[in-house]
Amino acid sequence: MSSITGWAATAAGQPLELTTFDVDALGAEEVEVTVDYCGICHSDLSMIGNEWGSSCYPFIPGHEVVGRVSALGAQAKGLALGQRVGIGWTAESCMHCRQCLSGDQNLCASSVATIGGHHGGFADKVRAHWAWAVPLPEGIDLASAGPLLCGGITVLKPFLAYDIKPTARVGVVGIGGLGHMAVKFAAGWGCEVTAFTSTAAKADEARGFGAHHVVASRDAAAIKAIAGSLDLLLVTVNVPMDWSALLNTLAPKGRMHVVGAVLEPIPVPAFSLIGRQREVSGSPTGSPVDIARMLDFAARHDIRPQVEMFPMTKVNEALAHLEAGKARYRIVLEA
Repeated sequence: MSSITGWAATAAGQPLELTTFDVDALGAEEVEVTVDYCGICHSDLSMIGNEWGSSCYPFIPGHEVVGRVSALGAQAKGLALGQRVGIGWTAESCMHCRQCLSGDQNLCASSVATIGGHHGGFADKVRAHWAWAVPLPEGIDLASAGPLLCGGITVLKPFLAYDIKPTARVGVVGIGGLGHMAVKFAAGWGCEVTAFTSTAAKADEARGFGAHHVVASRDAAAIKAIAGSLDLLLVTVNVPMDWSALLNTLAPKGRMHVVGAVLEPIPVPAFSLIGRQREVSGSPTGSPVDIARMLDFAARHDIRPQVEMFPMTKVNEALAHLEAGKARYRIVLEA
């Protein structure tokens, strides 16, 4: 037997408690990673509070892990002891279903999330299938890389999946933990970027992240003024919006892509889609290859999430800071 020590959620809404868990021997295809940094995502808050009804207590949250390989299973491939790797939302997938064999491992029906029924990265170490421990490229900033492993791939995935061109006009709804990274990636991709924010004070920051235009997301007239102009509208918020008005910002063949976990149904008027051949879609994170491509792109263009650092021992204070909406714009725990 081995053990993992970390900050565990024991019940919905309760502070995390430092706990040691016994774990089985390392699996043949598993790796064990010593945690150096772990980002905090809003999904961690949702899982800690069981907002999605899928949490299984007790568990250690944290799914934006940056660390070093400290143990290798007998059949783990392509990694070396001491190598710097990142682990995101997914810890393992079956590797034999149609989705896994076609390169969509993140869509595997048998995939295991890094948190929930599995102990995550608010800990001294974390385990994953070797394919999901993604090597970090040279030159990437380790302290800020954690949020790229969830939020970064989440916002870049539609660019990869739908062959978004550098000439595209891209809108980003919400300049927060996801949205500020979306603006940075879209600008780095070469796109003309319009940021939508309900907070006037964020306008200059959005431009600093790479936005060419800023629109007040609660201003009906401002949204109407750009009707029919966007090729991709990336929704990163998790709150209800004027969906009809946002859909009407799309150009012919434009796409509204949802990555924010909006809990209420999104109404989609059929004629708004049919008349201009528009599309509405969504996606989770990405495959290990997608994540590696994202990390390479981020390192090449020096795309870094804007982070606030907390020591791991202050995890409850960090979670409260995030829940209060004070994070600017992601939080990273340092082990």
